[in-house]
Amino acid sequence: MLEEVERWLADRSWSAADRPLDQLLDRKRAAGTTVSVVLPALDEEATVGAIVEVIRRELIEGPPVPLVDELVVVDSGSRDRTAEVAAKAGARVVHRDEILPRLPALPGKGEVLWRSLLATDGDIVCFVDADLRDFSAAFVSGIVGPLLTDPDVHFVKAMYDRPLGDSPGQGGRVTELVARPLLNLHWPQLAGFVQPLGGEYAVRRSLLERLPFPVGYGVELGLLVDALHTVGLDALAQVDVGVRLHRHQDGQALGRMAAAIYRTAQVRLSRGHLVRPELTQFERGPQGFVPRTYPVDTEERPPMAGIAEYALRRVA
Repeated sequence: MLEEVERWLADRSWSAADRPLDQLLDRKRAAGTTVSVVLPALDEEATVGAIVEVIRRELIEGPPVPLVDELVVVDSGSRDRTAEVAAKAGARVVHRDEILPRLPALPGKGEVLWRSLLATDGDIVCFVDADLRDFSAAFVSGIVGPLLTDPDVHFVKAMYDRPLGDSPGQGGRVTELVARPLLNLHWPQLAGFVQPLGGEYAVRRSLLERLPFPVGYGVELGLLVDALHTVGLDALAQVDVGVRLHRHQDGQALGRMAAAIYRTAQVRLSRGHLVRPELTQFERGPQGFVPRTYPVDTEERPPMAGIAEYALRRVA
């Protein structure tokens, strides 16, 4: 590990307990900083309501002043009751297609995160996946904390244990098999991130609006790499928030995720084009193995600062 990364781990890795809520509220009140929490959601009726309820109870309604000013669920086309459950729990629910309607929406998580910048106003934007179980408010307060207390920090990732069933630390298979080797080999300054692909991170809007967003699964790796090149390693940090419990993908879904992440890394290494942006996988059928070919995400949205509607809204 680079000496720079060893120093970064000592200086920029914290625990959520290092910054008590009352301290964060004092800093937030003094600075007048606003915080938006965004939950991208697709068919998450089983979990999204409980997450919204915890954030409202512990970070909006419970404290003397709210830590979170805005709680938005962006629904990307759920076929279940995700939107209804989220709204009933107290979130503002916006459909992906209602944001920037002049641009037809592309499928993918990154598309939802990119559009959410137009649906929120906070100086700090905190993203939280909507499939978490046994959710703790520390997933929000922990990663927002450094941004409220240290003006030199611009991007904070959550770190946590990810059990797979009864096996501690065995979750995050794409991280260990794809993302971590890529980062260590090509961006060794990012080798200290425990969960580089984690969906829980908080970022200053002033940075987010300058970054391109891969529309699919590569969004977390893309934002992290581009943030490094834009603001430098010392502006990045991570906070331990405990244990992350969520739904795990099957092996083939993980393969498609890995291909999108590799493609995102390749574009940043060469800014070139894949010869064949597709992935073929195999499923056993009645007559033997059947090939199934899926497109790999190849689109990216430009920095939001260059979108006319966003610029007009900021002026207004």
